[in-house]
Amino acid sequence: MTHILAIDQGTTSTRSIVFDSAMKAVASAQEEFQQYFPNSGWVEHDPADLWASTAATCRSAIEKSGGAEIAAIGITNQRETTLVWDRKTGAPVYKAIVWQDRRTAEMCRALKEDGFEEVITDRTGLLLDPYFSATKLAWILDNVEGARSRAEAGELVFGTVDTWLVWNLTGGAVHVTDATNAARTMLYDIRKGRWSKTICERLNIPMSMLPEVRDCAADFGETRPDLFGHPIPILGIAGDQQAATIGQACFEPGMMKSTYGTGCFALINTGDTPVRSQNRLLTTIAYQLEGKPTYALEGSIFIAGAVVQWLRDGLKIIRDAKETQPLAERADPMQNVVLVPAFTGLGAPYWNAECRGAVFGLTRNSGPEEFARAALESVGYQTRDLLAAMQADIGEVSDAMLRVDGGMSASDFAMQFLSDIIGAQVDRPKVLETTALGVAWLAGQRAGIYPGQEEFAAQWALDRSFMPKMDEDTRAEKYGAWQRAVDATLRF
Repeated sequence: MTHILAIDQGTTSTRSIVFDSAMKAVASAQEEFQQYFPNSGWVEHDPADLWASTAATCRSAIEKSGGAEIAAIGITNQRETTLVWDRKTGAPVYKAIVWQDRRTAEMCRALKEDGFEEVITDRTGLLLDPYFSATKLAWILDNVEGARSRAEAGELVFGTVDTWLVWNLTGGAVHVTDATNAARTMLYDIRKGRWSKTICERLNIPMSMLPEVRDCAADFGETRPDLFGHPIPILGIAGDQQAATIGQACFEPGMMKSTYGTGCFALINTGDTPVRSQNRLLTTIAYQLEGKPTYALEGSIFIAGAVVQWLRDGLKIIRDAKETQPLAERADPMQNVVLVPAFTGLGAPYWNAECRGAVFGLTRNSGPEEFARAALESVGYQTRDLLAAMQADIGEVSDAMLRVDGGMSASDFAMQFLSDIIGAQVDRPKVLETTALGVAWLAGQRAGIYPGQEEFAAQWALDRSFMPKMDEDTRAEKYGAWQRAVDATLRF
């Protein structure tokens, strides 16, 4: 058995990829699933869709690989998305509340006014925000009939998406998570490596609901024999952004990566020391191996690739994401349309859950081309905001470069603008699916198939480097326009 199956459960679709003994993807399958928006700022998934799309894509990928013998499974997942289900039957009590959901903004505001954010940040490294799992879980217990009493009686369990998938893959035999996903719940003490009793008590969350926390490369149980013909061990788990950090081989302190999926997430490795941000970034666990956590600073942008989906599904000016680049290239260079895609608020370093998107600089001649360019440029601007905050926290990074991945990094236009606006080298690897590769490596090296950390890092391969071409005056002028647009959006 020389193949690894990587499950990449994302916000809008689920993918399963089979990697061979050389860590090369040989087969894959992908399924989109429905998004639910029951109220303004609310985002939900049907838990059954998450599981069904996972099982279906796993079987399809294995079939496409010619029936490869799978030695182990690795799982990476959308983080913070919150599920609660019956411990005996596995039946969810409510839809999955997605990381983008802002329904608990008022709850977070009240906790901040009570002075509780300092406790949250001190223990978890996070800011008190609706983005994270804790207040979503509290909302389910407070708003789903009977949930509170059932949870207190030990009948209900909580999990992020990785926990939900492992539960279903193992037939309910295992209730676990890994340290990277635990670190995103706003319930986990990242320094002591355990669930915080203080936070759970303040949010009235029974600790009996919480999964066991393990390393990223660990024994997470075996699949039910009927799923794939025989039991397969699950040996690797990491939240999607941490998995991409691993897949990009950012193992040394100071190495940075930025992943462009539905959102955008930039992480910089800070080694064995958690750095407390003074610029509203998040302190988190990059990965944990052999019981030892490696920490990172993270900046989270809520809307990156999702802005292209908005062009397609909202404005209906494109039919496919691939149309965005040629449209942007035809945009009028004399117009400077700026789009602030705060559709679900602004993430780091602003952390404003209430503001909403805005467009500036429109003229009578503004059309699909200018909207497409503004959409792609918005991702570059937001990334610069994150990098500026990181540099303020840890100082200038030597040999500054940024490793990029995710679907949007395939856009040469977007990556060239990113390099231009940050004034630094942007490196795109040959393997863009670094999230899946990261957990494939975790599972594969645990199974004894893949090499250790140093050899894996040495195999990282460059596709293309983007170097800044924009002059400093133009860069300053364009970034200044972005900052004014953000300021106006926050004040609206």
